Amino acid sequence: MEHVISGVAKFQKEVFPTKQARFSELADGQSPEVLFITCADSRIDPNLVTQTEPGELFICRNAGNVVPPHSSQTGGMTASIEFAVAALGISHIVVCGHTDCGAMKGAIHPENLDSLPHVKEWLGHCRSATEVVRDRHGSLCKDHLDEVTGENVIQQMQHLRTHPSVAAGLASGRITLHGWVYNIGSGEVLCLDEETREFTPMDEAYRAKFGELPAAVTGEACGS
Repeated sequence: MEHVISGVAKFQKEVFPTKQARFSELADGQSPEVLFITCADSRIDPNLVTQTEPGELFICRNAGNVVPPHSSQTGGMTASIEFAVAALGISHIVVCGHTDCGAMKGAIHPENLDSLPHVKEWLGHCRSATEVVRDRHGSLCKDHLDEVTGENVIQQMQHLRTHPSVAAGLASGRITLHGWVYNIGSGEVLCLDEETREFTPMDEAYRAKFGELPAAVTGEACGS
């Protein structure tokens, strides 16, 4: 904890002064373009991966980058998505999974989560992903972790489409959905092609297709 506290002091003394103009602008409001939904895993830093500054991403994090399907029951993710789309007017939503995801390991083997009842119930939102992979192979095991991770991104994007504000934005063309998988070990970001349901490395073609995105988000910071 000591390094966290000393980090605050360093931020206030060394970092904040260099960005004071930006923070002065943000002090009165925000206008992010991207809603970035990812896992709570400590190894992922959305701003670091995308090389974005404060105010550019509206970030929602939870175990397994889950988006519960819309229902009449209010939850933190539902409220955050509604606020991002209807109040902030974001135009892009990224659902980003990652390699070696503990939540996906739990989704594959829910019997190991009996001592974590809330985690087990939460990961029920990932069941469609595990069932798709199970049906594809006839069984499910730890060897399918990467496949489940990608499929989970696809299924959470499906859940997003059930949210009224998102559905309206998609229908009008105001919102674009993106599915990503971040490789912790290599730094590579794989992007979903919804037509083929395949994840491929972020490249020039992806940037050309979504050229209206900020340069850092489209992958220029990744060396593409």
